[in-house]
Amino acid sequence: MTQSAIHYLPSMAIEGHRSSGTGGPDHPMRLATRRAAGLDPGGWTTALRREVAGFFDGLASEWHTRNSPQRTAVVADALVRGLDASGPAAGLAVEIGSGTGDYSKLLAKRFTTVMAVDLSLEMLRRSPAGPAHRVQADAAALPLGDASAAAIVLINAFLFPAEVDRVLSPGGALVWVNSSGEQTPIYLSADDLLAALPGQWAGTSSRAGEGHWCLLRRA
Repeated sequence: MTQSAIHYLPSMAIEGHRSSGTGGPDHPMRLATRRAAGLDPGGWTTALRREVAGFFDGLASEWHTRNSPQRTAVVADALVRGLDASGPAAGLAVEIGSGTGDYSKLLAKRFTTVMAVDLSLEMLRRSPAGPAHRVQADAAALPLGDASAAAIVLINAFLFPAEVDRVLSPGGALVWVNSSGEQTPIYLSADDLLAALPGQWAGTSSRAGEGHWCLLRRA
């Protein structure tokens, strides 16, 4: 497939932001990330789906301790310098791997509707009632029609390229955020994203603190 160029913006400093230091090439969730994206053999199997769901169900009770103003600043930078800079937002935003809903408010300020999807029921049980609609689903098979989403937002979440391609509207945006950069367990580089997604894509990318984000639209 043809890869389109990404424009890299200057890094933004975030005072006090530190990498989680928990990720790496051999982390189970890194291996699952690459399989889900089709970059490594094995694919997204029933066994892997159950493993991932169990992993995050087990973390749900303490997930809130992982949030911080600095991590939120990484996401905010992706939305401001990436999404907002590429044009006004509206319509439906699909937040994949929404966890306990720490970032849904940022999306609700920009989109008419936010659907927060997570595989882990325990994560969703600990999420607020609003401003997003909470849905338990496998992001490899979203309960959405073709070309129905104005944006798909993945914050430390798995990429399922074929489903992103199916659900995202022709002019829609894919927002990818790794809050700890290469040390994020669920991590793909900008080049990985381009290699995994079908067709041609273009966009912007930058570092924010220790984090990394990428905003892509079909070229």
